[in-house]
Amino acid sequence: MYQKLKLAIYYTIFYNLPHSRFLSFSNTLRVWYVSKVLKLMPYSKLSKIEHNVYLSTGKNIKMGHNCRINENVFIQGAYIGNNVLIAPNVSILSVSHNHENIEIPIVDQGDTLPNPPTIKDNVWLGRNVVVMPGIVIGEGAIVGAGAVVTKNVDPYIIVGGVPAKFIKNRK
Repeated sequence: MYQKLKLAIYYTIFYNLPHSRFLSFSNTLRVWYVSKVLKLMPYSKLSKIEHNVYLSTGKNIKMGHNCRINENVFIQGAYIGNNVLIAPNVSILSVSHNHENIEIPIVDQGDTLPNPPTIKDNVWLGRNVVVMPGIVIGEGAIVGAGAVVTKNVDPYIIVGGVPAKFIKNRK
């Protein structure tokens, strides 16, 4: 109940504060609230959380220090490392729909169990990326804009496309 109240305050006040390019203090307030009140990340003045960052119920979400999360990001659940860049309009999913029984409408089959993705340190997720449940994105990887990540991504490689495929090794 107390967690729901804290989330209600986040979505009523902090979620809607202006982008930091218009009012830099907005970012400070959002980072303070997400770290000190919701306790989803350690407090760091280097971190950025812009407006309209959806944090679901806050369950199965942990973020490292110096994370930069841009506007309109949807995080259903994820374990996010340190120094991660998340561009605008990214969706990080941890739950999907059951669909095994063709005799029952998908809408009536319920959801899968939560399976939060893991995004390791120093990762960059480009604009409009979708990360599917259970995916592991290795340290130092880059996911190109518009990619849909359906398989694990090795460390220090660049992937892109739908579904995301190997483009280049960073080493």
